[in-house]
Amino acid sequence: MGYHRDMQPVDLDKMRAACRSTAETLHLAGSLLKPGMTTADIDRIVHNDTIRKGGRPAPLNYRGFPKSCCTSVNDVVCHGIPGSLVLKDGDIVNIDVTTILDGHFGDTNATFFIGETKPEVEAFVVRVAQAMWAGIHQVRPGVPLGVIGQAIEAYATKEGFTVVREFGGHGIGRRFHDRPHVNHFANHDGPVLETGALFTIEPMLCMGSPEIKIDADGWTVRTVDGSLSAQFENTCLVTEDGVEVLTRVD
Repeated sequence: MGYHRDMQPVDLDKMRAACRSTAETLHLAGSLLKPGMTTADIDRIVHNDTIRKGGRPAPLNYRGFPKSCCTSVNDVVCHGIPGSLVLKDGDIVNIDVTTILDGHFGDTNATFFIGETKPEVEAFVVRVAQAMWAGIHQVRPGVPLGVIGQAIEAYATKEGFTVVREFGGHGIGRRFHDRPHVNHFANHDGPVLETGALFTIEPMLCMGSPEIKIDADGWTVRTVDGSLSAQFENTCLVTEDGVEVLTRVD
């Protein structure tokens, strides 16, 4: 089974531009974080910067989502809705940004520290980022998609953390979410990767149980046991000799 590509052709130059814009917006939002801000403040930064650069925030009104980015704090695994929550010293917050620019989608997220964070929490978040890179380092033509999840889970387990199984990465290009689904745990699912494939790798790890629950708002996903969760994401392109990370900001 080969890799499925959106029927609309993807312009790689436009895709790179959309991903670069998305990554720059995420970097800006992360650089402005401080205790006392609300998650609504983060959303305003993301929204305004996206519009300023000629893009549109993909999450806004997507399947009814009311804001321009996701802000997931502490025990929130993903899809946190920005609002009146005040960030305090020691919190961690994941900011998930997706920009539509010239009909192409760039998607990235990262987890940031607010003020002074406990060393064990810092170590956890650093290892979540490394888990993502463990998966990205597997990407090249001819590799089964499931190898990505195997590498991520192996790294997470070695470090003593768990992987959320209900959510994964996804194909992307001229659609927000496309095939294939990218599992972040050991599996044999998905196609063999081909040059030109575009998808996200975005593992969500937990310090405790990976079991999740969804708030009454229908979006906010939390750990059942209240343990911390963190996530990192990049949009990746399979190249002839490996992978190009389109949302990386050096």
